[in-house]
Amino acid sequence: MLCGRSEPVLPGNRAARIERKTRETQISLSLDLDGSGRYTVSTGIGMLDHLLESLARHALFDLDVQATGDIERDPHHLIEDVGIVLGRALDQALGERRGIVRFGQAIVPMDEALALVAVDLGGRGHASIDLEFDRELIGQLPAENVEHLLAGFAQEGRLNLHVRLLAGANDHHRAEAAFKALARALSAAVRIDERLAGEVPSTKDVL
Repeated sequence: MLCGRSEPVLPGNRAARIERKTRETQISLSLDLDGSGRYTVSTGIGMLDHLLESLARHALFDLDVQATGDIERDPHHLIEDVGIVLGRALDQALGERRGIVRFGQAIVPMDEALALVAVDLGGRGHASIDLEFDRELIGQLPAENVEHLLAGFAQEGRLNLHVRLLAGANDHHRAEAAFKALARALSAAVRIDERLAGEVPSTKDVL
């Protein structure tokens, strides 16, 4: 069966801006998949800013995140909502996902830590996260919320996300290695493959 060819997807057209306002958080986020790794991130949680900045820099995405919320009560709402909004922005920027490589994987070291991340931008949201921490807090970031952030991102971004910590003793290094690996995996998966000539990378012809 031959699928109909579409116009090639052109880099520079894959960007999104999402705003989300609830009684608990207010988030404005813009994402450009064909950027150069520029970022402006302000969430009020230093370690969360650092992880998002690493994601943008190493994926070569342009990212702007301005987020406020009831972090004096508990940072959980803000962290989870940032993941949700980031996922929605990725989904919107990908559009019909025509021409993309779709799959990506990376193994990234950070001193003694080593993280593996694999993604499938196949349109189904699922997260399998094996990322353990020793401390309750990494800076001001509750360690338990890292998984919530990644799970919300995968669900709203409509991607399969697998994260495995292969080695590590320092929690900061563990988290940073995981986000850098996520960045490199996403960078590979969103890349346009000219051989696809704008087709959807699936036998279903839809993602």
